[in-house]
Amino acid sequence: MTASYPALRLRRTRASSWSRALHRETLLTPADLIWPLFVTEGRGIEEPIASLPGVSRWSCDGIAARAREAVALGIPVLALFPNTPHGLRSDTGGEALNPDNLMCQAIRTIRDAVGDSIGVLTDVALDPYTSHGQDGLVDAAGYVSNDDTVAVLVGQSLNQAAAGADIVAPSDMMDGRVGAIRAALEREGYPNVQIMSYAAKYASAFYGPFRDAVGSRGLLKGDKKTYQMDSGNAEEALREVALDLAEGADSVMVKPGLPYLDIVRRVKERFDVPVFAYQVSGEYAMIEAAAAAGAGDRDALVLETLLAFKRAGCSGVLTYHAAHAARLLG
Repeated sequence: MTASYPALRLRRTRASSWSRALHRETLLTPADLIWPLFVTEGRGIEEPIASLPGVSRWSCDGIAARAREAVALGIPVLALFPNTPHGLRSDTGGEALNPDNLMCQAIRTIRDAVGDSIGVLTDVALDPYTSHGQDGLVDAAGYVSNDDTVAVLVGQSLNQAAAGADIVAPSDMMDGRVGAIRAALEREGYPNVQIMSYAAKYASAFYGPFRDAVGSRGLLKGDKKTYQMDSGNAEEALREVALDLAEGADSVMVKPGLPYLDIVRRVKERFDVPVFAYQVSGEYAMIEAAAAAGAGDRDALVLETLLAFKRAGCSGVLTYHAAHAARLLG
């Protein structure tokens, strides 16, 4: 039998800070955070991104400094995204296969700076490398070709693994790419490289600042709705996750984050596997804009939204606020 008021007063356990801490159900720590970083060419370069206040592109020496900072803060993983120079972009995205591209340079720089004390997660998709801004190869009719793209993604994954990536994260949403990448990693001697699949990635209005950061916004021809998910679909997300897990994904991603916490919860309850979410660039920018306008306290907004991801079932969160949040968490 359940007690009732006044024998039961739920406010009793909220009356003091020590009691609130004792009864807290969900905890957020720096170990829950993955820090996305943007890589640009050159040396001694920091390029602030106007649509992402407080976020910059860094040359590899700057990436090394961020890696040392992350280790000191207790952040376990860095996620890398290259801003490929326009002259190296092509219709086929061939720069993704260059063993000395920006991504591979940054991986090796992190290894030289901090060794194995931090994990390196790499994005697997062609949009930072294509002249048309799509995540894959485009056929004569303008359609992103699935199987032709998968073949390039396999090569891209092996290229990143050879450079020292710990986790490859296919964000392209091509069918069958997880199985093809897993088979190639096993075949080529990289059995311990993890796959974190962007299993439920939605065609979202929240990606704009990211496209500025990797230099693809002005290049994108058309949209990505033929391969990214429709925002009205939830059952389809569960099918996508099931397929990627069956093909060998070690963990799965839901993207964007806050608008899709219901998907995070459903995935966690259905599959009971490590689920991550990406607090994407538009979400970050909204918090920064709200704080700048005096509509809310920045620190409180950052921590409350990140805690929401954990409460929904996330094992961790990719967030541009990672370093700031880690400092707040101590």
